[in-house]
Amino acid sequence: MEKVLVTGCAGFIGMHLCKSLLNDHYIVYGIDNLNDYYDPNLKNKRLLELKKHKNFQFQKLDIKEENNLKKVFNDFHPSKVVNLAAQAGVRHSLKNPSSYINSNIMGFMNILECCRNFKTEGLIYASSSSVYGKNKKVPFSVDDSVDKPISIYAVSKRANEQMAFSYNHLFGMKNTGLRFFTAYGPWGRPDMAMYIFAEKIMAGESIPVFNNGKMWRDFTYIDDIINGIRLSIDRNYDCEIFNLGNNSYTYLLDVVKIIEKLLDKKADIEFHGMQLGDIKKSYADIDRSKKMLGYKPCVDIESGLYNFINWYKDYNNLI
Repeated sequence: MEKVLVTGCAGFIGMHLCKSLLNDHYIVYGIDNLNDYYDPNLKNKRLLELKKHKNFQFQKLDIKEENNLKKVFNDFHPSKVVNLAAQAGVRHSLKNPSSYINSNIMGFMNILECCRNFKTEGLIYASSSSVYGKNKKVPFSVDDSVDKPISIYAVSKRANEQMAFSYNHLFGMKNTGLRFFTAYGPWGRPDMAMYIFAEKIMAGESIPVFNNGKMWRDFTYIDDIINGIRLSIDRNYDCEIFNLGNNSYTYLLDVVKIIEKLLDKKADIEFHGMQLGDIKKSYADIDRSKKMLGYKPCVDIESGLYNFINWYKDYNNLI
C-alpha cells in the first residue's frame, strides 16, 4: 500500500483528500498545526472523521518546524507528499502579511528540502487562482504570464511555483502545482463566501457583497478538486502546473439567490466597494488539465450548493 504524507490534513481540502485516499486503502500520515485562523473546533471535528480509519496517523506539527518535519519524513518514508498546509485567505494577508512569508514560503522550503533529502517520489502542492492577479484575459490559462500578483497571499503561492521549478531543475525533484479555483462544499471554511452567506442569512444579519455585486467566480466543488489532486498523484509528472476549476464562472449574486432558496430565507445584502487584493472575475482554462490529467469537473453550482447547505444545516443542528 502506498504511503502518502498530507500536510494541512485538518483543513477543508486536506480532510477530503485524506478521506479519499483512506477509502482506497492508502496509508496516510497527516500533519496540521491546528491554528486559530478560523474555529479550531471545525478542524478537530474533521480530524475525528479521519481518525475513524485505521490507516491514518496524525501529528500536530507546523511545517515551519524543520527538525520535527525531518523526523516525520525519516520515520514514515512517504512515497508521495501532498502539501496543502498554508496560511490561507487573501483578505487576512492585508492584516498579517508576515504569517504568509513564514508559513507559505519558509514552510514550503522545508517541505522541498525534506522531499529532496528523503528522496520522495513526487510532491503535489497547492497553488491558487490568485496568482493570476491583474490579468485581464479570461479564462486564465497556465500559459499566461503571472507577474502581477495583487496580494501577499498570491505572491507566496507564485513563489512556491518558482521554488518547485528550481528544485526540479537543480535536483530532478518531481512536482506538480495545482491552482485551485474557489473550492467549496461540505466541511468548507467559515471564512469563505458561501459559509459567510449561509451563516448571516440564517442569523438575519446583512451579508457583505463587494464591488457592488459585480463579482464572478469559477466555483469548484470539493469532489472535483479531490479528483484533480488524485489524478496528479497518480500521474506524478516531472514538473507541471495545472488549473483545477469548473471551467465556467457564476455571478456572485446568483449564488446568493440559490442559497436564499435552499435556506428558504431572504438575504439582506450590504454592498461595498472593491476589496483590496481581490479580483473581479476568476475563470479557469482547464484544457491542459483535461488533456494531461484526464480531469473533468462534474458538479454544477446548484448541486454543489445543495450538498453544502445540507451539510451546513446538519453541522449546525438546523435540521
